[in-house]
Amino acid sequence: MKAILTSSLGGQKKIDGKRLPAKLLETNGLLKNIQAVWKNDSKVMIISGSPAYYDKNDSVLFCLKGAFPLSDLSVSEVLMCDERNIEIIDRLPEMDVLILAGGHVPTQNIFMKTIRLKERLQTWEGLLIAWSAGSMNCAETVYAGPELPGEAIDPNYQRWISGLGITKTNIFPHFEALKDEVLDGMRLIEDITYSDSMGHEIIALNNGGYIVVDNGTETLYGEAYSIKNGEQRKICVNEKWIQL
Repeated sequence: MKAILTSSLGGQKKIDGKRLPAKLLETNGLLKNIQAVWKNDSKVMIISGSPAYYDKNDSVLFCLKGAFPLSDLSVSEVLMCDERNIEIIDRLPEMDVLILAGGHVPTQNIFMKTIRLKERLQTWEGLLIAWSAGSMNCAETVYAGPELPGEAIDPNYQRWISGLGITKTNIFPHFEALKDEVLDGMRLIEDITYSDSMGHEIIALNNGGYIVVDNGTETLYGEAYSIKNGEQRKICVNEKWIQL
């Protein structure tokens, strides 16, 4: 199995408040890397990041169905797996591409465990693509940083949870958009993420950044930062890549 774990996949644009299909992101060669391993007439399954929000899932499905041909990626079938149709996960063996959508990390994590996704992936050999929460949940031990009001101050909120084990890397997506955010009266990065990084390394990706996992090798493309033991340093820039 080859995996492409992104901060953002693209595939949609907003016009007059409506989300419409758009080309997948091309920054740092993302689309080219996807095209290089995409099979003709691929069967695609999307695992929702918000399994109970059917309108959102229908919008994601609509946009990606249109985004693939716009991106010169041929498909024969595109399915959305959420709480309405959990049973379609049984069709995973016939899928060429599995996409893990963005959403709320712990919520998607619970759904993945419900459908036994980790176990099913042990014998699956297709192309896995993920963005945002989907990418975060690919870690062996997932950093589920607080993101909703109340989570940062909830003593029972679990910030480290078991994941799919596809990558050794803890991904923090949308870094450029979140670095100045405040949650529950605390700075998201300096007060929350720095504290959580004690004894851990978290790789913060800007949109357009991604990690390719192939035969045990992890390659990072685009601007990214390492947050570890309360300190931050830039480790890669746009149009460059490094081995992790």
